[in-house]
Amino acid sequence: MADASYLPLRVLIPSGCSKTKRPGNRPFCFCGSRQHTGARVKTYTFDPYNLCVKQLVLEIVPPPQPSFANFVAGRNGEALAALLYAASGVSPQPAKVIYLWGSSGAGKTHLIEAMRGSDANVLLQDNVQRLDDAAQVGLFNAINERALLSDSAVVVAGDTAPRALPLRPELSSRLGSGLVFQIQSLTDDEKAAALRSHAASRAFRLHEDVVAYLLRHSRRDMPSLIATLDALDRYSLETGREITLPLLKQMPQPNLI
Repeated sequence: MADASYLPLRVLIPSGCSKTKRPGNRPFCFCGSRQHTGARVKTYTFDPYNLCVKQLVLEIVPPPQPSFANFVAGRNGEALAALLYAASGVSPQPAKVIYLWGSSGAGKTHLIEAMRGSDANVLLQDNVQRLDDAAQVGLFNAINERALLSDSAVVVAGDTAPRALPLRPELSSRLGSGLVFQIQSLTDDEKAAALRSHAASRAFRLHEDVVAYLLRHSRRDMPSLIATLDALDRYSLETGREITLPLLKQMPQPNLI
């Protein structure tokens, strides 16, 4: 049986509550309500022998799932509009095939996952350039079958334009026969806006000097920037300190920065 002196103390931390204390920019709630959105739990384990406190951070709410709402369109407004129309399930669909291409981290997978969350009759394929021959034949046949359905569409993503894909010629031709969009990487201002939006979804405020440092010194693709921000959020909770530039510089994340 566990020693009672080591039983954890659990503290609920919501995104907002009238019964909170605010160390730094992090709201702490002691009212015990589980109706708060964006809540977290901190578990404190007390060791009476060496009088140290270890903080273990347990996420109750996972990071937000990719959606159209949290996609920062930037110069990709036309592509986003086409995907939203396809996701609406309106019949007939004006384009049977929508092909997205661009560099890694530009947002193609985000858009594919956002489509996956819709109720529309849409066939999705990410990283089409990785398909083996049998999978290419299967995708080609599936596109042909769905061409007969008025409410169906196919959304495919790859790393290059259709004509340059290392695929069977008939599949490359079919992918280029519909709407083709090059997904443009975000500018620094757009990346900063995306980081602020992500921070807000995790219930903390992001200072401008932290944003500037991340854009100068972190990997510049959005998945890496978001991963660094999530790691900083966890480190802030573990240390009980506000998210600031000094905290970011002290964070042991050599693989991210």
